[in-house]
Amino acid sequence: MIIILEPSATTAQREELLGELKSRGYGIHLSEGVERTIVGVIGTPERDKEGLVEHFEALPYVERVIPILKPYKIVGKPFKPEGTVINVRGVQIGGGTLTVMAGPCTVESPEMLLETARTVKAKGAHILRGGAFKPSTSPYSFHGMGEAGLKLLAEARDETGLPIITEVMDTRDVEMVGRYTDIFQIGTRNMTNFSLLTEVGHARKPVMLKRGWASTIEEWLQAAEYIASQGNYEIILCERGIRTFETYTRNTFDINAIPAIKELSHLPIFADPSHATGKRSLVNAVSLGAVATGADGLIVETHPNPEKALKDGPQSLTFAQFDQLMHDVRPIAEAVGKRL
Repeated sequence: MIIILEPSATTAQREELLGELKSRGYGIHLSEGVERTIVGVIGTPERDKEGLVEHFEALPYVERVIPILKPYKIVGKPFKPEGTVINVRGVQIGGGTLTVMAGPCTVESPEMLLETARTVKAKGAHILRGGAFKPSTSPYSFHGMGEAGLKLLAEARDETGLPIITEVMDTRDVEMVGRYTDIFQIGTRNMTNFSLLTEVGHARKPVMLKRGWASTIEEWLQAAEYIASQGNYEIILCERGIRTFETYTRNTFDINAIPAIKELSHLPIFADPSHATGKRSLVNAVSLGAVATGADGLIVETHPNPEKALKDGPQSLTFAQFDQLMHDVRPIAEAVGKRL
């Protein structure tokens, strides 16, 4: 259930409402916008909702009460209909801005990372991506540099000013990764790692949640709800392709998910065309399609020499290809009313 307060509601009236809700034993999530204050109420029994709606709507400082039937309450559109905007070191995510994250799949060396960071910034990227901990299907593959990689990412941020995003895979690493990163990334394999979602929900730092490779949109939003239920509302959703019968591409990019999320949730939605396609030749076209359907941003893999990359070389853009992508995406962004 969501309670929307009148614009004229006072602090004392708001506290009165919160006090009553707490006395009833309900969970409370408060969203204070520029024009409206919205109170999300968790734990109201279905049998009581009709009476509660009438009771709270009778209060003079309540504009209206909306019963929520979806299993995701906080990340659903009614909780913040104006949309969530996240600010990361001065970089805006959501709110009519198209934000581009770029960098290597994994941190390999100081030289490679700094060269990439300098180049993607010069070509218009807003945030540097790079993996210090990498999940792999094979236990014998390269799994990243760990904390040494995090330190290199922090050094690249210090030099270029680009905020950084990197993946966290284990609850035991959240505190350490949080000391370095500006945005936690939860990969597709961990979308249903509820202990990890709960932990980053406590961390009070933006989280990018990638869609599980076999997850429905509703399951994805419920995973986001795990994070939000701990008080962290700064969540970025990311469509990165799902597993289907098709084998030509690495995954099948679900372009439907972007406008669907816009209908269902207030959270910003990104596209990851690199993991969706697995082929650098397809990244540009899929990126343009994602932006055209309303994506708030892109996260793409870029490497100075993809043929020698330790991870995901076939889907990593060369610097020239990344430059072309940034050139091509601008008119599409402008056409759908987004600033790049």
